[in-house]
Amino acid sequence: MVLGDSFSANEWNHFDNSNTCNRHGLTAWPVQLAKLMGVHGTEQVSDASCPGASIDSGPGWTLSQEAARADNEGAFGPNTKLVTLQFGMNDKWGASKRTLWDSLHTCVFNLEQGCDPDSVAQGRMTDYTGVSGALMAQRMSNTVAYIKYYAPNARIVLVGYPELFTPGSSTICLSILGVTPFINPRGRALVEYLDRLDLAQREAAQLLDIDFLDTRALSTGHDLCSSQPWLNGILDPRTGIDGLPFHPSAQGDTALANAIHTRYGH
Repeated sequence: MVLGDSFSANEWNHFDNSNTCNRHGLTAWPVQLAKLMGVHGTEQVSDASCPGASIDSGPGWTLSQEAARADNEGAFGPNTKLVTLQFGMNDKWGASKRTLWDSLHTCVFNLEQGCDPDSVAQGRMTDYTGVSGALMAQRMSNTVAYIKYYAPNARIVLVGYPELFTPGSSTICLSILGVTPFINPRGRALVEYLDRLDLAQREAAQLLDIDFLDTRALSTGHDLCSSQPWLNGILDPRTGIDGLPFHPSAQGDTALANAIHTRYGH
């Protein structure tokens, strides 16, 4: 059972106005994982992951709604072996009403004002200071308890996000056409948000008594600013012309699928 956001689905269906989320990337890690486990395309897989999904912030699909969808598909029961969760990136935190998506234009791609820590107080960046493992665990607890009760034999894994930028850095970048980089040297707020989100996921998994899979460790040295990125730029032939920007390339998803299969797929 796969519950998650666009880092799990890794596909955006521009023609799905009703946001049914029935489409997933052909090389998304859940698809590759299902193939490795020999269950792709069968009723043994339930993938409710959806771009824009959040723990509970909306307006798109939430963790509990995805779990309800999986339940309706008959995914819960004593034979359920593995449940993956990948959430947090699209949520609102602290005092901010902004999500990271809302902050792209006002902060991340804003070269004039930058995306420094003061952008939070200025209302241009989501409030990374509000990200915590305790709060994340609290917001996920009801659904996780539901999964544990109705799928008592399943391993529940909170899947982390890959390394988008070097932890602790201030520079953010994105390759355009594989040759022209977009560089914002004042991107500390975004990097801090991602760093805190990673820590919160680790702490939340411990508090919820579920597993955590360290995707950052798998992708170290392959961030968006590296010479060999495992994440998509914009029309970058090195990773995939049609790949979702800021999201894992096929190579990045392969590494994650292999890691999950090695640990849980047998």
